[in-house]
Amino acid sequence: MNILEVALKDYTTGSIAILDSQIPLSKYCLIDLSSSNKDLERFDVTVPQSCQEYIDEVLSRHNAMVAFGGYLEHRSLYTKSERFIATGARNIHLGMDFWCKAGTEVIAPLDGKVVCFKNNDDIGNYGPTIILEHELQEVRFYTLYGHLSLESIEGLLVGDTFKTGQVLATLGTPDINVNYAPHLHFQIISDLEGSDGDYPGVCSGEDLDFYQKNCPNPNLLLKLPF
Repeated sequence: MNILEVALKDYTTGSIAILDSQIPLSKYCLIDLSSSNKDLERFDVTVPQSCQEYIDEVLSRHNAMVAFGGYLEHRSLYTKSERFIATGARNIHLGMDFWCKAGTEVIAPLDGKVVCFKNNDDIGNYGPTIILEHELQEVRFYTLYGHLSLESIEGLLVGDTFKTGQVLATLGTPDINVNYAPHLHFQIISDLEGSDGDYPGVCSGEDLDFYQKNCPNPNLLLKLPF
């Protein structure tokens, strides 16, 4: 483990719910959106409505309210988006996704301040996005929250601070989060590399080694049960 991974692992021993505090962790379930999942052959997950049908099926099967997962998942979700095809067939997901209804509150998992935000409104991108800066054990790093509502960034200022457990944002609708079923993309980033309000959330196999080191597993922090 590198120093950031150690700091994340040591932050807390308990699980952290990153969505509405009224949703118990017992209502979270895993979802598999990998290209190897045979269940997805019945759905076109590149279409928000069809993807939502699969999400609803998984939630119903597990009597759950939030479907989560996806770190380093190889996905076919991006095969129809020019954004991912034109830049080296990027299909490996670098964050964790939390699929839940639009309008659901996003909770700050630890103290942080807004370092940048932006509405990345081109198709296939994050839509409204907030990036927070944090420090643990003298290690500085960032967390990215994508696919938010427009209201989440209205009136927001660089330097605004959020305490652990405070409402940070709400989830956007497919028309706002640019063609995805409602969900939160949550990603931990060691070095933003000069990015402002955006950072790659999907990479190609040839770049995986770098991005896996720069974007460690978010569950080191959240510690959600699998």
